[in-house]
Amino acid sequence: MLAVDPPHHFPRRAAEEPEAGDPSRPAGRGLRLFAGLFVIVLIASFLFVRHLKSEAATDLAEATRNDVTAAPLVDFVSAAPAPATSPLTLPGETAAWDETTIYARVNGYVAKWFVDIGDHVTAGQTLATIDTPELDAELLAAQAKLNASVAQVAVKQAQADFAKTTDDRWRDSPKGVVSDQERESKKAGSAEAVAELNAARAQVMLEQADIDRLSALTRFKEVKAPFDGKIVQRHINTGDLVTAGSTANTSSLYRLSQDDPMRVFVHAPQSAAAQLMEPGIAAVITSGDQPNLHFEGKVTRTAKSIDPESRTLRVEIDIPNPGRGLVPGMYVQVNFKLNGGASIRVPAAALMFRAGGPQVAVIDDKGAVAFRNVTIARDEGNLVDIGSGLAAGDKVAVNLSSQIAAGDKVKLNEAKSGDTKAAGQ
Repeated sequence: MLAVDPPHHFPRRAAEEPEAGDPSRPAGRGLRLFAGLFVIVLIASFLFVRHLKSEAATDLAEATRNDVTAAPLVDFVSAAPAPATSPLTLPGETAAWDETTIYARVNGYVAKWFVDIGDHVTAGQTLATIDTPELDAELLAAQAKLNASVAQVAVKQAQADFAKTTDDRWRDSPKGVVSDQERESKKAGSAEAVAELNAARAQVMLEQADIDRLSALTRFKEVKAPFDGKIVQRHINTGDLVTAGSTANTSSLYRLSQDDPMRVFVHAPQSAAAQLMEPGIAAVITSGDQPNLHFEGKVTRTAKSIDPESRTLRVEIDIPNPGRGLVPGMYVQVNFKLNGGASIRVPAAALMFRAGGPQVAVIDDKGAVAFRNVTIARDEGNLVDIGSGLAAGDKVAVNLSSQIAAGDKVKLNEAKSGDTKAAGQ
C-alpha cells in the first residue's frame, strides 16, 4: 500500500489588503474625492438658486407694493379748438329733374311705337300712335248733328223773318180793320219765332263745342313727349288695347325722365341742420362705385324743417349733368365743408356715457381727476367736437379706467401724451 504524503498548507494573503506596490489604491481615493466635490457643488448651486428666487420674490413684492401705492398712469390729450372748417360726408340719392308717367288720353289700340327705353327724346316728339275707331265714329256723328242743326237754324231764321213781317203788317193796319187780339197774336208769334231761332243757334254752338272736344281728343292719337328727357320705361306693344286715364286699373305707356340737370337729395342730421338750412353751401358729389365720378354743386333748397321721425333735414342740390354721368336712383356720397365754430375737439375715446349724459375726465395741475358734463356738437367718428364743458388746454384723460374715481391722483403718461395729443388735434 502506497503511502500518501500529507497536504502542504501555504499561508493565505488577505485580499483586502493590497501590497504596498498595488496601483489600485490611489484610484479609489480620487473617486471618493470627486464624489464629495460633486455633492458640495450641488449643495452650493441649490443654495444659490434658492437665494436668487428669494431675492426675485422680494423684488416682486416690493414692486407690487410700489404699484399699489403709486398713482396710476393715464394717457391724456390737451383739448384744442376744432378746425375752422369741418368735413361732413353724408349718403345721397340722385333724382331726375322732372319725371312723369305717360298715359293714353283716348281709348283705342296701339298702332305703332317709335321709341324704346334709353332713347333720348325732345319735347313734342311723337312716341307712339293710337288707332281710335270709336272716337272717329263719334266725331263723324257729331259733325252730322251739327250740319242738321245748322239747317234747322236756317228754317228757324225763315220762320222768324215771316213772323216779323206778319207782325209788322198787322201792327200797321188801321184800327177797326183787325182786332187787337189778332194784332197781339201776330206779335207773340214773331217773338216765339225769334226764340226758336235763338234756341237753334244755341244748339249749333253746343254741337260745335262737342266737335271741338272730339277734335281735341283726336290730337291725342299721337302720344308726344312733354319735355326733353330719356325713356326709362315702356309698357306698350303694337296692338295693345289702351284706355284713357290714369287710374289704378289703367296701364301706362311710357315713363319719361329728364336727367339734365339732376337733383341730389340728402338727409342731414339735426346737428348739421343749422348750417345747411340756408342755400349756398358748397357740395361735392362722388361715388364709391365710380372713382372718376366727381361733380361740384351747391345747396339749392332745403325743407327748412326737421323730420320728426328721423330727426333729419332734407337738403336738395342741383347738379348740371350734360354728359349724363349721373342717372336717377344712384347712391352717392355728398361731401360738405361746414364751419367748425368755437367748439373743442377731442378723441372719441375720451368720452364716457353715464346716466347724467356724456362726460370727460379732466386732470388738473396736481394730477387730480375731475369729471365734467359736456355736450356733443358734432360726431366725426374717431373725433368728437364738444360744444360746452371744456376749454382749450384742458388735459383730458383717454380710455380712463372705470376704477378711477373723482378726486383720485393720477400720473400722466408722458411717453404717450404727445402721440395722444396729436391724434386729438
